Parts: sequence; structure tokens; C-alpha cells
Amino acid sequence: MYALEIQGLSKSYKGKKFQTVEALKGLDLCIGKGEVVGFLGPNGAGKSTTIKCVMGLIRPSAGRATIMGLDATRADARQAVGYLPENPAFYDYLSAEEYLKFVAKVFGMPDDQAEQRCQEMLQILELWDARKRLIRSYSKGMVQRVGLAQVLIHDPDVYILDEPMSGLDPLGRALVKDIILDLKKKGKSVFFSTHITDDVEKVCDRVAVIDKGNLLAFDSVDSILQRGIEGYTLYLVTPQGEREELFAPKDDLQSVIQQTVADHKSIEKIEPLRKDMEAFFLEMLSK
Repeated sequence: MYALEIQGLSKSYKGKKFQTVEALKGLDLCIGKGEVVGFLGPNGAGKSTTIKCVMGLIRPSAGRATIMGLDATRADARQAVGYLPENPAFYDYLSAEEYLKFVAKVFGMPDDQAEQRCQEMLQILELWDARKRLIRSYSKGMVQRVGLAQVLIHDPDVYILDEPMSGLDPLGRALVKDIILDLKKKGKSVFFSTHITDDVEKVCDRVAVIDKGNLLAFDSVDSILQRGIEGYTLYLVTPQGEREELFAPKDDLQSVIQQTVADHKSIEKIEPLRKDMEAFFLEMLSK
């Protein structure tokens, strides 16, 4: 059983001049338990449409999704999900503390547990000092942190996050990455959309690339980076104690090492030279 499974998901709607726009075209995805999957694509690729279909905010034209084996349209399936929309909006005249307690009660948490979890989330998301202030006075980054806090508060098994690092400064982005990695350690499943390749490379097990409603690739991050290796840099020390650097093409590494040993040079370290996730992403979009 997958934490999240999407089968044949399609979405069409009428655009300008009554033309049919295919936002999603038979999308198939599966996210395992304890797995972090990045959903990578340019603006308008279909990332938010996919997530909204899964969360029941819009009705797909075809296909279905399941959450922990349950049809995603069922209320008990969504009980197991923490969802962050792309542009979260909250009650302006509530404080962060009041809003999180409200969310906890919506999920049926007892008052004492709700109080404890509220305090924990405010501290983890570094909102404790601002917890009594009205949300309407918050910056965009602080509002995003409130959104993440309400995602975490009921400790679900599956997290679906639409651009979770949007509007955050470098410290906030680092905090969110740490939170995602901590969720992974706890065996939680995370599916998040982004157009920032570095986010995917740092925290994801697998990445799905989407463009114009089509799934272009779905593979492990390690496999993508391994395929991107173009060669190696060898750091050498000569018998005279001088340091040298030598480039070895990917397919010639073994013969270069053998020649280096034959020349009585010692190898301090070998570093791969590889294309990064951004290069892979751009390559997918150009096909």
C-alpha cells in the first residue's frame, strides 16, 4: 500500500475563446511510506492542479488518487493528510496561537493535547515570540510558517505541500528542509511541489518532473546524479611532494588510476564532476 497513489489523473477545462486546455494528461505517481518526493516543474506545469485534484478542491476529468489505501475523496482519507496550499490564507483577526488551537480542535484533539502541540509547533517554526499577534500583522514568511505549523499540528502520516518554501528567507528555507528530513526519519511521507531544483536535490528520495501536464521523468535523485557524472578530478602528490590535479573521463577512470600508480604518484582523493539537478531539469524541459 502506497502513502499516496495517483492513477491516470487528467484535468481539462475551457480556456479563452472556449478552447479546451488540458492541464493534466493521464498522470501516474506513487509515493511510498517514509519517502520524500519532489514534484518539480516550471510555473503553469500542472503541479498545483495535481495537488488540488488529490485534495478534492477541484474535480479531475479522469483518474483517481488514494491516500493510505483510501480513496482521496473520502473524509477519513484526508484526516491522515497535512496539506499546505500554495497561497495559504488565514483568519486575519486571530493570533497564530488561537488559529492553531482552532485547527487542533477541527481534527478532534483533546484540549490538553491541542495546547501541547500548539506550543511545540510555535517553537519549532520560530513563532513563539509572535504567537499573540494577529496574523494580519505577519510578514509573508511568517504567514508561510503558520501554514506549516497547521500542517504539522495533528501529526499526520502524509504531507502534501504546495511550494512550502515560497516567501521564506534563507534561514526559513533551511528550517523547512530540516523539518522535512525530520519527518522522513519518523517514517512520514512527504510530497511537495517546487520549481527550485536545489530543494529537491537536498531533501528528496525521488523526483517527478512535470511540464504542460505531462510527466516527463520519475526517478531517484541518486540515480539522476549518478547518470550525470561526466568525469572525475584526481588530486595527486608526486614523489617529489608536489601536488597535481588530473581530470579523468568517466569511462577512463580505472586506466588513469593504474597509470597514476605506475608513475609512483599517490592519490589523495577523487571527486566526481557531475551535472546537477538543475541541468537534468533543463534537459527534460528541452526534449
